[in-house]
Amino acid sequence: MTCCPDLRFVRACILFSLTFSGIVSCLATTSVQPPFASFRGHDGWVSSVAFSPDGKLILSGGEDKTLELRDAYTGRLEAVFKGHESTVSSVAFSPDGRRIASGGWDRILKIWDITSGKTTMNLKGHAGRITSVAFSPDGKRIVSGGGDDDLKIWDLKKREALFTLSHDNEYDVTSVAFSPDSQHVASADGESQIKIWDVSSGEELNTLVEHDGTVSSIIYSPDGKYLATGSWDNTVIVWDSSSDESLSILCGHSDDIVMVAFSPDSSMIASASEDNTIRVWDAQSGKTLAILGNEKRFTCIAFSPDGKRILAGGKEALAFWRLNDVTGRSVKN
Repeated sequence: MTCCPDLRFVRACILFSLTFSGIVSCLATTSVQPPFASFRGHDGWVSSVAFSPDGKLILSGGEDKTLELRDAYTGRLEAVFKGHESTVSSVAFSPDGRRIASGGWDRILKIWDITSGKTTMNLKGHAGRITSVAFSPDGKRIVSGGGDDDLKIWDLKKREALFTLSHDNEYDVTSVAFSPDSQHVASADGESQIKIWDVSSGEELNTLVEHDGTVSSIIYSPDGKYLATGSWDNTVIVWDSSSDESLSILCGHSDDIVMVAFSPDSSMIASASEDNTIRVWDAQSGKTLAILGNEKRFTCIAFSPDGKRILAGGKEALAFWRLNDVTGRSVKN
């Protein structure tokens, strides 16, 4: 698939140029940068990765039904969490770093105590596999998306679902994210739709349609100004979170995009693709800053809280890149 394949993308590119005074580049001119460190992890594909809020630990979930907790600097395995009966598809740290959330193909959302390694909650209700989980930044709620076409917003104190919200189609809810102020949830699905929800009422605020394929990943920028989405149409779209207007379309991948992530200072976006590369983009100009890879496919990515590293998970492996080494720029803390 080529970049900007239809009129919607042309319009998005024009809007981007007017808004940011930048240029969308669909041609890769940067050499692929190998990781500075990698190590074996999980027996099978790694589905999800996350850094602890203090940046000292990394968490991963995999198709081997486990979660692995590692030292973020040495890669040393600190703990293995077992309890899911199928693939662990999504993992997340609570904002205080004391708890872990995991969603699996067994349809269960588990909350774990990081110190004891024990499950403290088993939240059930999805009729299909859980595909994505996210804590609210205030730590009071968690959202889960599933293969049942639904997302659920859970109250962690009450241990119950406050709302069950539907995309009203036959496709998976592929990805969910909280806004930085914990007031909104964004969700994406396999029918190329993006929905914005009010957390307090469960009201659907808007439906965004610009992608020409499954929207596989969605994330808010930490400063709350933008929303980024990655799709199987090989593109990343950056949206204005206040107006829900598309601002830019980032072209360059040659295959499905499986995950997107923002740097902590909101200045960069990373995207992982089936084309065996990870691209790092300037969020304002849309310029490709770096192309990362090692001839293997990576399924998930995360920036470290200090913005100095990118972590990626693939088949039985985890890999790190130092951002300053590959982009030549420092992240603002």
